[in-house]
Amino acid sequence: MLYTASNPEDETQHLLFHNQFISAVKYVGWKKERILAEYPDGRIIMVLPEDPKYALKKVDEIREMVDNDLGFQQAPLMCYSRTKTLLFISNDKKVVGCLIAEHIQWGYRVIEEKHPVIRSEEEKVRFERQKAWCCSTLPEPAICGISRIWVFSMMRRKKIASRMIECLRSNFIYGSYLSKEEIAFSDPTPDGKLFATQYCGTGQFLVYNFINGQNST
Repeated sequence: MLYTASNPEDETQHLLFHNQFISAVKYVGWKKERILAEYPDGRIIMVLPEDPKYALKKVDEIREMVDNDLGFQQAPLMCYSRTKTLLFISNDKKVVGCLIAEHIQWGYRVIEEKHPVIRSEEEKVRFERQKAWCCSTLPEPAICGISRIWVFSMMRRKKIASRMIECLRSNFIYGSYLSKEEIAFSDPTPDGKLFATQYCGTGQFLVYNFINGQNST
């Protein structure tokens, strides 16, 4: 959050923002956890809409914090009763990753623009973050929509997002492992688009629920 240290109103807003963030990421633990995977640096749990109220309240807190952190309006969930929320819990009892997925029927293929001549990886990343993206109007079958995927900024580049998606692919539909082609991302941020491109191995991944993207034929 950007604020002016000498401005009392800004100081108050910053303190409120800070306290809300600390409260949202703090995780005391639950007696009944649906653990999907355990790692040396933490574990991934899943929360479903029929879970106890305290679990759903924590998910709501985190979703509000995630939406603020992503920095723009997120598309509403299509059907809350069919969502699956994955949380990455660090060893020091903090929520450092969140993935919210929902059932969908269709996705739309991102149209890749031609890259200018780029000499370094750094220039490529900068170009990907700055460019607008367009997608086809031709719907393609999809099963799983990733409404939100977020990792705490200090914990990025530790494969947390990738591990959450791997767990999602194994647990979204009982007895089935989703292919990357069956997954679509909801209106990704520039960093989200970069991640989806790297994870899917192509810039022509599927999207849905686009608000900020540009539609193209």
